[in-house]
Amino acid sequence: MARPDLNLLVTLDVLLEEGSVTRAGERLALSPSAMSRALARLRRATGDPLLVRAGRGLVPTPRAVELRERVRGLVHEAEAVLRPVEKLDLATLRRTFALRSSDGFVERFGPALVAEVAAAAPGVRLRFLQKTKKDTGPLREGVVDLETGVIEDALPPDVLSKPLFTDHFVGVVRDGHPLGTGEMSAERYAAARHVHVSRRGLPAGLVDEALQPTGHHRDIVTVVDGFGAAVALARATDLVATVPRRHTANLRQGLFSFELPFPAPEVTISLLWHVRLDADPAHRWLRDRVSAVCRFDNED
Repeated sequence: MARPDLNLLVTLDVLLEEGSVTRAGERLALSPSAMSRALARLRRATGDPLLVRAGRGLVPTPRAVELRERVRGLVHEAEAVLRPVEKLDLATLRRTFALRSSDGFVERFGPALVAEVAAAAPGVRLRFLQKTKKDTGPLREGVVDLETGVIEDALPPDVLSKPLFTDHFVGVVRDGHPLGTGEMSAERYAAARHVHVSRRGLPAGLVDEALQPTGHHRDIVTVVDGFGAAVALARATDLVATVPRRHTANLRQGLFSFELPFPAPEVTISLLWHVRLDADPAHRWLRDRVSAVCRFDNED
């Protein structure tokens, strides 16, 4: 069965409003003959004359009267769909956003983000999810609205991103640890016992690559899958955790942090989202808020 020509709905709406083929044609920029052909098509499609001659004018049939309000509503809805979205009203916005990130991000930036969102859009709810692996599937499937992380490989074409901030690694030990006093050197650093962070369980990473030119190697005795676990171990033992400075600022409170005695690795934390949400005004507003919080919350 052939699909109906939905353009005829606009023609029918104008015809029923004007009650005149000539005036309807003028509004639609159609010649009288083209308008007459359109009316003929409408009659065939509906199986009804729609407009019939009464003296010098045309009057609607009962079927046309029945259709008038329905057609008007359909045309208005179609126009609303094709019209640019109205200005975002944050005061009345009701929506829940899911944001997935590695441990440390929420502790560091969550309080400021929650406060800023609540002040501007009290009806918006934020749902923070723990990022356990690198996978754009949740973004694509709509389970996650936003995600933060380090981009190591090229993203698929349907996932967009923007950098939030650049971070560098620092060493962390408990208060009173031997590394907390004296001059730090690559030799002293490497000789200590270390906890290494790797979600994939790898025995070495960026820090070990940066340390290699010094001729020393870390004594890694424990591997964990998150910064929070690494900092917790450093807090309770003599292990040294080496973690991103800004990302873990809140986690490291009460501990002794030190700059690495060799060029520290740097990572860029980015914000990721699916392309289908790129033009959504509410989503764009939240992206801007995350960027602003990360940009201004830069104290250690």
